[in-house]
Amino acid sequence: MHLEPLLAIVVRVDPPVDLGTQPVGARRVIPFVGGTFTGRDGLSGTIAPGGADWQTLRDDGVLDIGAHYALRTDDGEAIEVLSTGVRDATPEVAARIAAGEPVDPSEYYFRTHIRLSTAAPRLAWMNRIIAVSNGRREQSLVHIDVHEVR
Repeated sequence: MHLEPLLAIVVRVDPPVDLGTQPVGARRVIPFVGGTFTGRDGLSGTIAPGGADWQTLRDDGVLDIGAHYALRTDDGEAIEVLSTGVRDATPEVAARIAAGEPVDPSEYYFRTHIRLSTAAPRLAWMNRIIAVSNGRREQSLVHIDVHEVR
């Protein structure tokens, strides 16, 4: 098993919407408001409107990630993205990220499991793979490097 580079996604996000502390932890949603992606074999496009990351901040400080959004290729093909994972940062690093300060991704852990789904015939192979990602969070951007698990 090895990892093959697949996509580089940059998502523009709005500020978090606080949903309060629920029995599972502090809940919030991060609306996706745009962005771009590039990928293998010249694949490129934009982030479609309407996606979001539904997050839970656990008592141990780990952030559970549950993102659901769509990519639109430059050729007009839609790709659904389901991403689940975790971001683990010290309170100090999380505060620096929230304040918009540059934070090296080596200072925190940001990994997700990604499933892709599409009706586009030329991209049908995406329906049959598992991918993983590492992320980097900025105040209004999320950088996601996606790798196919082979």
